[in-house]
Amino acid sequence: MNAAVNSIEAFLLQATRDEEACTVSNQSDVLDTMDDVTDTMSLLLAGIAAISLLVGGIGIMNIMLVSVTERTREIGIRKAVGAKRKHIMLQFLCEACILSALGGLIGLVLSVCAVGYYGFAAGSPVGVDWTAGFAAIGFCILIGVVFGSYPAAKASRLQPIDALHLGV
Repeated sequence: MNAAVNSIEAFLLQATRDEEACTVSNQSDVLDTMDDVTDTMSLLLAGIAAISLLVGGIGIMNIMLVSVTERTREIGIRKAVGAKRKHIMLQFLCEACILSALGGLIGLVLSVCAVGYYGFAAGSPVGVDWTAGFAAIGFCILIGVVFGSYPAAKASRLQPIDALHLGV
């Protein structure tokens, strides 16, 4: 390929006698440029996704902290009748995971609808990579565990008498 480009450039230089008059490029140059653009876009999308996950995780943590605050009396009653710290923690972790998984499922359904609409509007067959979709749901559950851990630990550390007193 390089030999062909060099011979064409030599021929055009001989014919025009001006190096600035024309340029020769091949598809591999364009392909290399497109690969660079694709890599940059992938990094950009990964950064946007990371920021979105961080914001979503903080939102889950705030919702769970409000839930713990509103349910201190319930937590106190459960602990007073014998619930262990791990049971309280598991309850709030499950709530955080369900909350984040539902958010992920809603996002997946909206994505499938958007891809289907695009395929219909463009008149071309498009599909969804379900492996990536299920991996995203799993990652949402992981975000629920990570960002729900602090509120769950806070709820499980409440003393029954303090929780009952604060709940009044």
